[in-house]
Amino acid sequence: MVRITLVVFMLAFAVGCGSEDESAAPAQGRFAQLVVTVDADGNGAKAGKQVELTCATPGENAACRAASRLKAADFEPVSPKRACTDIFGGPETATISGDLDGRTVKGTFRRANGCEVARWEKVSALLEQVE
Repeated sequence: MVRITLVVFMLAFAVGCGSEDESAAPAQGRFAQLVVTVDADGNGAKAGKQVELTCATPGENAACRAASRLKAADFEPVSPKRACTDIFGGPETATISGDLDGRTVKGTFRRANGCEVARWEKVSALLEQVE
């Protein structure tokens, strides 16, 4: 019985050890490095506007503060199984990609229905930084 307990303990210890996932660690001295693109007409007839955002800290400026309020879940697409209201919020589209607080993020946003409008609103403070 003691041997089994010791083996289980050693296995649990070995699983907990090992190299850390470096992709989850933020780059040295950088909180965020994002590319934010907004296409006002949504179909690309006019070129979209883009900003490259690099933040050493979350409070560095308004754009960095907006980025700091986002969670990884905010970049997830709407599940195709989710029922959404048939509300058109406008033709705008946007993309946000890069690294945020040690995580790689990528999201495409539009305002085609109620669920997509809600996603847009969650990231709107960051999208508003694109001029």
